[in-house]
Amino acid sequence: MPYKDLREYLKVLESKGLLCHVTAEVDKDWEISAVCRHTFRSIPQERRPALMFDKIKGHDIPLVVGILGGSREIYATALGTDQKGVWDTWARGKNPIPPKLVSSGPCQEVVHLGADANLEMLPAPIWTVGQDPSPYHTSPFVISRDPETRVQNVGTYRLQVKNAHRGGLMINPQRGMRVHMQKNEAKGGATEAAIVFGTDPVIGLTSVSPFPAGVDELAAAGGIRGEAVEVVRCKTVDIDVPATAEIVVEGRIPYLGNEPEGPFGEYAGYMGAGGNNPVFEVTCITHRKNPIYQAFLSQMPPSESSCIKGFGRENEIRRHLVNNLGLPIHDVCLPESGSSTATVLVSMKKQNRFQPQKAMMGIWSMNAGLAKIVVVVDDDINIRDPFQVDWAIAFRMQPADDIRIVPNTDPITLDPSQPLRDGKVLPASEQVSSKLGIDATRKHAYPPPSVPPKEHLEKVASQWDRYGIRPVS
Repeated sequence: MPYKDLREYLKVLESKGLLCHVTAEVDKDWEISAVCRHTFRSIPQERRPALMFDKIKGHDIPLVVGILGGSREIYATALGTDQKGVWDTWARGKNPIPPKLVSSGPCQEVVHLGADANLEMLPAPIWTVGQDPSPYHTSPFVISRDPETRVQNVGTYRLQVKNAHRGGLMINPQRGMRVHMQKNEAKGGATEAAIVFGTDPVIGLTSVSPFPAGVDELAAAGGIRGEAVEVVRCKTVDIDVPATAEIVVEGRIPYLGNEPEGPFGEYAGYMGAGGNNPVFEVTCITHRKNPIYQAFLSQMPPSESSCIKGFGRENEIRRHLVNNLGLPIHDVCLPESGSSTATVLVSMKKQNRFQPQKAMMGIWSMNAGLAKIVVVVDDDINIRDPFQVDWAIAFRMQPADDIRIVPNTDPITLDPSQPLRDGKVLPASEQVSSKLGIDATRKHAYPPPSVPPKEHLEKVASQWDRYGIRPVS
């Protein structure tokens, strides 16, 4: 059975020991970011918990972070499966179930209209202290509607808190909401939207994942859940939102309503440039009684966003290479050191010399803003072990023969290595990049590796305590 709401999901995380309550009072304007960063840097991914800050100075709303991508086990739990079942669970999204409109829902238990709709009531942290201009919402699930097809889109975009009734959105040009805005602006109209915080976890995962143009992410979430997402109509805008959401902020982007937004500490680990970006004017806030606020940890990897993107993108790439191209893929990995964006590692049981390059081209054909570097290795290399990947590059590749550079390609978003023009970052629509592919597979028969027999290593590992060897403290 799917989770009915965020609260049911949090109980499951707690029962599995995957949620840690921070009961000490914390300051959202510096402390939450530092606690999250220390957690992600000091605790290995496989043992890292999600966090719930129960007491936030000046606020009576608790904050959860890491509940979708604190670890790969948390990610799988969000989908109601284990790590091995993630691929098959995601595949159910190809059979969407349209959302079901209901007359009322818990997300509208409390309603704030007009001047009472105060965006600053939510405990949005300052994530990059001294560099972000103000607090930012990092996990807003932003819902807009295509004015022609009436199909909704759900996407996650950074939202700067400017004052009690005004925010600033940065929406990448290729995203669905930007298309909705362009259609509305062509008619001289505003774009209505609703910003949702705290939902059934599957909705959050679909919000941050790429789907083909025209796909309603709430319908895709229904397919993954195996049950329609119940939605209610907003109070002041023509948008349907998940009925069991914790918090909904309704509003509009006015016609040609752009003003300065940013900079902001972005997923690549550097400050992302600001610019003239859409203004969001708040018209209403609704929420459950005693709501829970959700945030993502992004900024410098490892982060929640890099874990989420890595798991989801690995499955999509593997599915494409295996199902559509028929390649003998063993594994796909997007290292968090590349923010699960810039670098893609592929292992395969190569059958001919053309397949590594086919894998590279297949990945580059999938999505804009992905895979600046692709490395292909043999299936005996564990691509989740950086040492083994470096070993394959060092000794199974000849630079003159096995490196492919493809010029004039789409860039990854917010890449600080992009060249400047007159000392300024080019607009996203004018940026051009290139791709690097490395074929680090064996091209001929190799001598056997110089290591002890596998059975000897396994026997030693099984009786390791008898040797009395301990790490130096």
